[in-house]
Amino acid sequence: MTPSTRSFDINGRHYAPPARPLAVICIDGSADEYISVSLAHGRMPHLDAMQRRGYRGMIRGALPSFTNVNNSAIVTGVPPAQTGICGNYFLDPSTGQEVMMNAPEYLRVDTILAAAARAGRRVAMVTAKDKLRAILSKGMDGIAFSSEKAREANRAVNGIDNVEALVGPTPPIYSGEASLYVLRAGVRLLEEGLADFLYLSLTDYMQHAYAPEAPESLDFYEAIDHELGRLVALGAIVAATADHGMNAKTLPDGSPNVLYVESMLDEHFGAGFRVICPITDPYVVHHGALGSAVTVYVPPNVPVADVARWLLAHPGITEVYDREMAALKLELPPERIGDLFVLSARDVVLGRTPAQHDLSQLKDRLRSHGGRYEEMVPLVISEPLNAAYRALAAGDPRNFDIFDFICNGTTA
Repeated sequence: MTPSTRSFDINGRHYAPPARPLAVICIDGSADEYISVSLAHGRMPHLDAMQRRGYRGMIRGALPSFTNVNNSAIVTGVPPAQTGICGNYFLDPSTGQEVMMNAPEYLRVDTILAAAARAGRRVAMVTAKDKLRAILSKGMDGIAFSSEKAREANRAVNGIDNVEALVGPTPPIYSGEASLYVLRAGVRLLEEGLADFLYLSLTDYMQHAYAPEAPESLDFYEAIDHELGRLVALGAIVAATADHGMNAKTLPDGSPNVLYVESMLDEHFGAGFRVICPITDPYVVHHGALGSAVTVYVPPNVPVADVARWLLAHPGITEVYDREMAALKLELPPERIGDLFVLSARDVVLGRTPAQHDLSQLKDRLRSHGGRYEEMVPLVISEPLNAAYRALAAGDPRNFDIFDFICNGTTA
């Protein structure tokens, strides 16, 4: 069946998909170095062919550079100020409770995936982490499941039965296989004619665990490349980006380089501060709930400007914004962040107190993300860009422009 070419509008943007299968891939945590090093070792011949025929460049993600923030932006085509998703975890102002931001009701806009399905595309959304499935498939008529819970998928909830018969046994979430399973699922859905408009979102377990030059990373990216080749061979236009990059966050001795912001503030200004770590999610083995961005709720008796100045003067802290400036400069929803938003240096993570972060589960040296230094990510498209989108690519494209590029920007 030829894919529908009916155009559609969503969130103020127009999409005119070509009559070919489309596959957008979010390689979670993939700093461009992972691709560059793997290419240099000859481990990604299919991606090399994609970049030679099509396009490869850098693209700017949304801040804070976390998974929920950027995946939500990618599938809607708009920044966090519009999606309402400003972290994996936040303080819900309506209840005063700290909660995961995984439920569809937290997403304030409709998705490109749902709009594409309404326009006649056969849409499938496959994620590694089940935490993303519900929010990214909001309002979508199609297939939506995770590799984490593939064996539990059923038609009523996920739009598909017997995923394991189609793709294979459910992999462990703390593995490279959890990501490769997502890509193999995309291939099988195309092969079986079950989908022609794919969003495939991987997990960053491998990038948290291994540096780009590690043998494990090279093997992993070679396996990714194999699946990219299969998607292209099936006639798909493939576009790949990342939700964020990844950096080592360690001291010279290899121990985690952590600033415990809540402890620091309580000690200097007195008790009553509340720090929220937006990286917090169920996958603590990845990062110990330590990332390079936090939001701070300041007690009413302490001047916010004084706290901001004190934090900004501290080594390892690079940016501090009050609520108004965070909303303006970082494109965040002001009512879902604290009085201050804080970003740290390339090699520094921010936490609450030592007692609130269990580092015993970290497998090796801490690698994490969330700040400015994980904001720039790769963009690879398997087809040449037309003149208008070559010009856009030379400017300041965003990772949440990727559906615009693949629907409107190629010469295919």
